[in-house]
Amino acid sequence: MHRPTAGGRLEAIYVKRAHRGPMDPVDEATLVAGQGLEKSVGRSRRRQVTLLERERWEEFMRALGGSLDPRHRRANLLISGISLPHTRGRILRIGEARVEIGGELTPCERMEEALPGLQNAMRPNWGGGAFGAVLDGAVIHVGDLITWES
Repeated sequence: MHRPTAGGRLEAIYVKRAHRGPMDPVDEATLVAGQGLEKSVGRSRRRQVTLLERERWEEFMRALGGSLDPRHRRANLLISGISLPHTRGRILRIGEARVEIGGELTPCERMEEALPGLQNAMRPNWGGGAFGAVLDGAVIHVGDLITWES
């Protein structure tokens, strides 16, 4: 049974249409069970969708004096009001979809290329975000409520 706990919001959805290609913002997208974000490349069996906390991103920009758009992180979903660190195995409900958190996303050298110091700033405490597997697919929309299942 789904019992919501403290919630958040889906702030942005980004689709990657080509390897090393730009992250295109969309207002809605489909999460496909066992696959990930429809029309986005770079998915794997374990890492079907990637998530980043808006609050953490803004913290990094303030600390480094940067102003990069969150799409530079290259995560699929920008969320707010939900804390991702140490949530491996927990299930996140995004609108009608359900995503099981698989682990921490470690920041790569592309973060350093985007803004000097960003890769190291993102390393502690899941600062790079999380990855997950889609358990139940659905169409998701910017503005959807996000909650942890208890």
